[in-house]
Amino acid sequence: MNSNFVDYVKIHVKSGKGGAGSAHLHREKYVPKGGPDGGDGGRGGHIIVRGNAQYWTLLHLKYRKHIKAGAGENGSKNQSTGAQGQDEILEVPLGTVAKDAETGEILFEITEEGEEKVLMQGGRGGLGNVHFKSATFQTPRFAQPGEPAEEGWRILELKVLADVGLVGFPNAGKSTLLSVLSAAKPEIADYPFTTLVPNLGMVSYRDYRSFVMADIPGIIEGASEGKGLGHRFLRHIERNAALLFLVPADTEDIAGEYNVLLSELKKYNPELLDKDRLLAISKADMLDDELKALISEQMKKDLPKGLEWLFISSVSQHNLGTLKDKLWSILNKS
Repeated sequence: MNSNFVDYVKIHVKSGKGGAGSAHLHREKYVPKGGPDGGDGGRGGHIIVRGNAQYWTLLHLKYRKHIKAGAGENGSKNQSTGAQGQDEILEVPLGTVAKDAETGEILFEITEEGEEKVLMQGGRGGLGNVHFKSATFQTPRFAQPGEPAEEGWRILELKVLADVGLVGFPNAGKSTLLSVLSAAKPEIADYPFTTLVPNLGMVSYRDYRSFVMADIPGIIEGASEGKGLGHRFLRHIERNAALLFLVPADTEDIAGEYNVLLSELKKYNPELLDKDRLLAISKADMLDDELKALISEQMKKDLPKGLEWLFISSVSQHNLGTLKDKLWSILNKS
């Protein structure tokens, strides 16, 4: 199991406090009673989150529990503004969502390379005394303090960005399909939960085009309540443009299994049902033409009208070209 895939971190972040404004009064050899010339304080450092397409996991933040930005410096004479506090920049993979750990509120999400969002705002610098002078009050001997730092717990959560998400029970053949369609090398074995982390594969299509497919840990009944790999798995399919349901040909009730998968998605997030869906009956190399005809008749009765489905086999590569055609047309129909 690849334990380097970390898709959830909880971190304590503290921005920098703002520098204080200066209350300095101008003094020179021949100017014993000059006016105010105190500069403003510098702003405190922000905690900033930046998208980086080179990262695919939050592993690098797993052991950085406390993250702190620099404080702004105080203003000084001659209206000199204090230096700004050092910003702390956290590089994250695309598809990262930031949340408030106390309320669970989603603060923002990062989906583009180089995109930057402020996770914790640095305190503003205080104004120097030069801002407070007026015709009737010519020598203010005070200035504003800087704003205090902000701190709190934040959650960063990764949702894999892919065009097609593979949905199926453990052992439906998702990893095998991905390994055949792309250059990805997922771990494959004949027991449940071989895939414990999402695997992304680039699927080549005609004329040098391609799309991204994600093999996500197998769903089990009760996943929406957190059983098995539960929410950790379901979080990743929220991002996919299309869902490819995989049900093995040797399943007793293909339509029943498809409906269970659908119901788990609906319980977790009903919006997932708005995505385009395609059903592939995997391991079809085990069926002869007569069995395929029988299953097809049954499926026409049991499956909802309008749901497209097809037989495929990763082993014999039966219908994989047709599968790619159908997925490509779903992804590009708009």
